[in-house]
Amino acid sequence: MKSRFAGKVVVVTGAAQGILRGVALGIAEEGGQVLLVDRAEFVHDVAAEAAGGRGKGLVADLESYAGAQAAMDEAVQRYGRIDILINGVGGAIRMRPYAQYTPTQIDAEIRRSLMPTLYGCHAVLPQLLQQGRGVIVNVSSNATRGIRRVPYSAAKGGVNALTAALAMEYGELGIRVVATAPGGTQAPPRRVPRNPEGDSQQEQMWMQEAVQQVTGSNYFKRYSTLEEQIAPILFLASDDASYITGAVLPVAGGDNG
Repeated sequence: MKSRFAGKVVVVTGAAQGILRGVALGIAEEGGQVLLVDRAEFVHDVAAEAAGGRGKGLVADLESYAGAQAAMDEAVQRYGRIDILINGVGGAIRMRPYAQYTPTQIDAEIRRSLMPTLYGCHAVLPQLLQQGRGVIVNVSSNATRGIRRVPYSAAKGGVNALTAALAMEYGELGIRVVATAPGGTQAPPRRVPRNPEGDSQQEQMWMQEAVQQVTGSNYFKRYSTLEEQIAPILFLASDDASYITGAVLPVAGGDNG
């Protein structure tokens, strides 16, 4: 058994389902203490699955700065420090031609897929600076080049820029900042819907066009598994990647966005 996170305190956001659920449980399996943060109440059930009782759940709305601050405060109060922050909140709400988005829908996409990472990085920095060390892993996307989700693409482009700029600004102070850029991923059905309003028949057609573009653009002509996305995130978060910073690692079957 690997023990790359033994003695580490890790905050994982968006941890109730999908890739980040697997990341959080993987860190606990490798010895880390994990605070799993999500706005879904069942994040507590996921935390209860963590190996060795090393997972704790926290319900917080990470689309608000108050939610991000609450997550960092909880980790420090509970564990005394934060070694690693993994920002995983995001995901396209709708898929449609850009001309079909309303201004309100554009704002919602940016708020969902950029602001939680922007807020999380800012909220954790005081603690990392006080410690003189720390790691931030941002989960971006290769969809910076893709169809039917331009606002989401713009948000993830912002995550990539944030990763590069933050790494340059704080590297000399002992803080490492990296990201992965997942491609399309085969995952179990979401317990919290991507679009709570539901998708019309036309929207389902637009979504299928996006799926065809994703599978057609990658070299393997398939979606990844959850495990194929989880492993690179764990690597970048660990000391195995101690001399990697400012990088965005595409994990998209050759379609680098």
